[in-house]
Order: sequence, then structure tokens, then C-alpha cells
Amino acid sequence: MTRELYTARLARKQCISESAQCFHFEFVLDALERFPFTPGQFVSVVEQDPGGKEQTRAYSIASAPNGNRFDLCLNRVEGGYFSNRLADLPDLPVEETVQIQGPLGYFTLREPITDSILVATGTGVAPMRGFLQWLFPADGPERSEGRAIWLVYGTRHESELYYRREFEALAARCANFYYLPTLSRAPESWTGLRGYVQEHVERIVRERAARLGQPLPVPPPDTTIPAAELSFDIHAYICGLSPMIAAVRDRLKALGWHRRQIVSERYD
Repeated sequence: MTRELYTARLARKQCISESAQCFHFEFVLDALERFPFTPGQFVSVVEQDPGGKEQTRAYSIASAPNGNRFDLCLNRVEGGYFSNRLADLPDLPVEETVQIQGPLGYFTLREPITDSILVATGTGVAPMRGFLQWLFPADGPERSEGRAIWLVYGTRHESELYYRREFEALAARCANFYYLPTLSRAPESWTGLRGYVQEHVERIVRERAARLGQPLPVPPPDTTIPAAELSFDIHAYICGLSPMIAAVRDRLKALGWHRRQIVSERYD
């Protein structure tokens, strides 16, 4: 089935990490009044390369629904067709457009909203930014329902903490949001968390269980309840490379978590 193509106009481009060559983009769909999507979904950018071959690349939307606008976040990748094509788009006021399909995907928040651990590395933070903008809108009532929301964000270097100021400001504004950046190659001057995301995810789960008086490992759910009707009081949402996702998933399964509590999307 052929999906409809939309023309997206670049409204803003910003390099948010020189060392990682990571860029933030804001696009507008001028032909639409609204571009409805669910936070966490992605769009596919479509274009014919100079050889006439159609190239398609999926990018998670790095924002919550906002009229006819959406954001993307991506790194320049050696040999990558679209990453370099988009990274090389001229800065404004020169207008550029791309063709997109979407929205697509099922990496979305499960409802009702529960305590949630958002786990990301690199540009896997893009859909997490969309989740957080939706849960904690700047100009409207919160949708978090008072649930505890953690963002465990792992990178190698401090210069690769994308959207750091935005997340720090959100943590200062919202008492139930916790921003936990961790560096795997932290310098001596770094005073924050160190190591890999899975270590800190396990610590969150253990500390929460102790605070609530819940046993670990979690007892398995009642087998008489159909899988589609299972309910949980906490979920994990994981986005990044496959090895990281597998490492987090293994830690949570060892703590007795059910597979339906763990929602993931890989980008390799």
C-alpha cells in the first residue's frame, strides 16, 4: 500500500552537539492545519538519490503534537545518505523541504499512565523528549497524573547530553520528574552518575520496590488473566542500540518484570 507523501519545510536547524555532530530540526507541514500523531511515533523521510534510487529513512519525532509542526534529532553518520543530506541543509533564511510519510510506529506510552522509566542513549532521546513534552506541557495541565517519571540518559561524554538544559529545567519545575544523565567515559571533573544505563535502571527499581514494600523479584502475574488484560504499576520505555536494549531488558526480567512492562524501539 502506497503511503501519502507530505512536504515538510525546514523552519529551524540547530547543532546541539558539535563533538557528536548532532542536529535539531523543526519542520512545518504548510499544506496541513494539523499533523496529528502520538508521542513516540516516527516519520519516514523519502527521496530519490542522484542515481535514481528511492532512499527511505525512519526518524523518531522529537516533540509532542504541535499543530502542523514536528521536530527531529539526528547525528551525522559516515556514509549515511539522509543524515548527511539533512545535516548539510543550509541554515535559514534559505528554505528547504523534504518529503515524509507518517506518522508510523507503536513506541508509545501505555495507558493509563504509570510510574515510568524512560531509558535512552544517543539520539534515542528523541521520542523521550516527545513523551515528556506531552506529559508535562509548558502551557497546559500535566498528563503525568502525579506518577514518577525517570529519564535515564546514557552517553559517553558530557558534550553529548542532548537537550540537557531543557530536561534540567523540567526537573526543576516538576517534582515527579527525575533527570538522570550518566556518562560511560566521564572525566574526573564530572560529578553526576557514571557507568551504563542498565545499572541505574536496576537501582531505581530496587529503591522503588523497597520504598513501596514490594518484593523482588516481582511475583509472576496470575496465569488466569489474559495477557491483553494484564495491568502494571510501572513500565520501562527503552530506545537506543540493540545491545543497550538487551542489557536493560535482561536486568528487568531478572527482577521479575513481565515482557509487557518493557516497551522498546531500536534504531540500528
